[in-house]
Amino acid sequence: ISLLIPMTEFSLGLTGDINNIMNAHNLAMVAATSRLQHEFNYNDEQLAKRNLKRLDIDPKNFEMGWIMDFCAQALRHIIIGMGGKMDGFMMKSSFGIAVSSEVMAILSVFTSLEDLRKRLNEMVVCYDKKGNPITTGDLEVGNAMTAWMLPSINPTLMQTVEKQPCFVHAGPFANIAVGQSSIVADQIGLKMFDYHITESGFGADIGFEKFWNVKCRFSGLIPNVAVLTATVRGLKHHGVNTGALPCPPGKPIPKEYFSASKETMKWLEDGVENAVHHVRSIKKAGINPVVCINSFHFDSDEEHAVIRRACEAEGARVAVSRHWQFGGEGALEFADAVMEACKEKPNFRFLYPNELPLRQRVEIIAEQVYGADGVDFAPEAIAKAKRFEADPKYNEYATMMVKTHLSLTHDPTKKGTPKGWRLPVRDFLVYGGAKFICPVCGAISLMPGTGSDPAFRRVDVDVKSGKVTGLF
Repeated sequence: ISLLIPMTEFSLGLTGDINNIMNAHNLAMVAATSRLQHEFNYNDEQLAKRNLKRLDIDPKNFEMGWIMDFCAQALRHIIIGMGGKMDGFMMKSSFGIAVSSEVMAILSVFTSLEDLRKRLNEMVVCYDKKGNPITTGDLEVGNAMTAWMLPSINPTLMQTVEKQPCFVHAGPFANIAVGQSSIVADQIGLKMFDYHITESGFGADIGFEKFWNVKCRFSGLIPNVAVLTATVRGLKHHGVNTGALPCPPGKPIPKEYFSASKETMKWLEDGVENAVHHVRSIKKAGINPVVCINSFHFDSDEEHAVIRRACEAEGARVAVSRHWQFGGEGALEFADAVMEACKEKPNFRFLYPNELPLRQRVEIIAEQVYGADGVDFAPEAIAKAKRFEADPKYNEYATMMVKTHLSLTHDPTKKGTPKGWRLPVRDFLVYGGAKFICPVCGAISLMPGTGSDPAFRRVDVDVKSGKVTGLF
């Protein structure tokens, strides 16, 4: 029932929001790299004749790279400007995927056109040779970026296969940004419908934590209910203490995951503690949790009962949803549970006050949400944190954790609910327009790769009908 139609248009650019984001983002890089070239080629007097002042850009200290909407691992690390002096300044650079752009993050949190323009003028592109930030406003490109984004400020109205209306607006990475649809879409949905559902990417450690402590703080909106979706297979995967078979991303799922044997029931009984951990995180926000068991035809009632017992013991409502088999009718039990939970008033509270020092906020998130014993800050991270903590302008910035979604820890191979570990923070990134300070935990790539069997091999066009085939 969550399948949006028309799927072909949805898969091939829809209304062009991502293209607008790419153009706005890359325009900022054009402004910075061309300015760098001109400052290298011209003296101060020549720059002044062109109505420019020297920004003294440091080519070794760029916060931004380029973006494109393809998975192109060959472009993760590049060298640009390899021609003569009129072909740019030679420097290292990079490409990220379009949804990793700060412009996409800004689209998800802006609240008005004025706010959008302000944010697009405050993006940190690079630094000068003294370490001072150089923004899109300094490069005089933020207003033109706003013009590129003007067609994208409103959500796109689509529908599911069962005719429910759905807003499509923004899609920032959840492991480096907020991972939510836009505040604007939420505001419109709440004005138009009795119930508004908004999605958070990944689990309660990333998606919900950022919804709770970032998006709600920015928007002023408070949810009545938080839905945690769980599958039997997913929780078996977390049964690391009872010998659950590994299931690496992108690889076929072992056949053992599709049966309810004595062995795999032990995996589930062990792995369900991961779901319990997420329920406890939601309850710390004072929001009513509803656990949706996303059921498949190979699941058993006994497996569902394991999840139900564990989550109900934590005070969560639990409902089995069989929409995979039966569409909307299969989700009625779940829908009733959500509506019932909405009748109870939430006791919403943030995890921390934003006035706390940055490193203390990181420690609270690590210990209270991830289950870490503490945080180890690298020397470079400590130096940056001290600078942010000493500058009052960063007091309004949100703490946007950068962490893998494949584990409660920073290590994607650690499944279940690990104990006795500490969270390493190796760096801090700053998103001046989105107003995020991003503690970086572990290795995160902003450019996914294309695999050995890419989807484009199956995409074609029927030359008689003009219809695209093979997309889904």
